[in-house]
Amino acid sequence: MSETFLDGRVQARQPETGFRSGTDAVLLAAAVPAQARQAALELGSGTGVAGLCLAARVPGVAVTGVEVDAALTALAVENAAASGLQAAFVAADIFILPPDLKRHFAQVFANPPFHGEGTAPPDPNRARALMDGGALPQWLSVGLQRTVSGGFFTVILRADRLNEALAGLPKSGVNILPLWPRQGMAAKRVILQARKGSRAPMGLLAGLALHEADGRYTDAAEAILRDGASLAMESGRL
Repeated sequence: MSETFLDGRVQARQPETGFRSGTDAVLLAAAVPAQARQAALELGSGTGVAGLCLAARVPGVAVTGVEVDAALTALAVENAAASGLQAAFVAADIFILPPDLKRHFAQVFANPPFHGEGTAPPDPNRARALMDGGALPQWLSVGLQRTVSGGFFTVILRADRLNEALAGLPKSGVNILPLWPRQGMAAKRVILQARKGSRAPMGLLAGLALHEADGRYTDAAEAILRDGASLAMESGRL
């Protein structure tokens, strides 16, 4: 099936079954503070939606996505061409990166599998995309390793895995942004961003409400999801 993101700037064919990228990928890309000519690495790039949203928002950024599923990688390459965006996608295990990717990047970002232990979905591809088998600490470790000193590692997670994630991140230089379905509701997702080598105290940011009471996107969410606005991760602390 074919979908569009950022008001059509990103065209994405995605599998009919299994895991498909959606709103989380767009929000993740919006939180990456990339600049033109910086190198950015996505771990677990799927069909390329997050990386392509970043490329659309920041012209000139050099995006490379790594995805273990070769079929999804092929779709990501097609999606880049269909969108007219420059991004490279590589079929590889993030824990066994090719030699040319064992370097440091100014920006590293990831949407890891959302679940740890538990009952896996019957579809093997969906199971691989959704279940990390307890490997979240390893995802975070790889992300930090590949981030240059002073660079940023950005990740989106289920809110109830926040403690687990913080245990694998530095004690300083980390900001947390809650994503609320609506004002007054508990956050279901969080975006974490670590600046490697920073000694700044951990920050809890003001967060983003995605929907109004009637279900419409809030103006702030609409600006990100449709217009390609960035999602600030360094101001507005609670």
